Amino acid sequence: MTQEVTTQEVPPGIPRFSLATVVVDCPDAQILACFYQRLLRWEVRFSEPDWVLLRPPEGGTGLSFQSEPGFRPPVWPEQPEEQQKMLHLDIRVDDLDEAEAYAVALGARRAEIQPQDDVRVLFDPAGHPFCLFLQGDSSD
Repeated sequence: MTQEVTTQEVPPGIPRFSLATVVVDCPDAQILACFYQRLLRWEVRFSEPDWVLLRPPEGGTGLSFQSEPGFRPPVWPEQPEEQQKMLHLDIRVDDLDEAEAYAVALGARRAEIQPQDDVRVLFDPAGHPFCLFLQGDSSD
């Protein structure tokens, strides 16, 4: 039986965990961080040639980008024996058409397959899939 625990209640003897950042491997951390910094309007909190940390201005979990020399972009939709995505980002927007156009202007490209009318699947400059969805959708 699983006991639900809120973030405020931590039973004795259980360490407290907090997600600090999600790390995205890519061929060039600086280039991909620049794309997401402009897309999300987040701040660079730390930067080295092969590592960049972005955080929202209001604080919270960040996105980090790590240069990985052997990086292979994932294939989406998934195909057997091809590089699989390990995760993708869902990004809430106010207007799908405007958000897609802005992301493409920054260097994203639209996926050929669009499985839902109310979601746009795009690839970032390194080839990671990400989704744009409308504010208020059930993806929260």
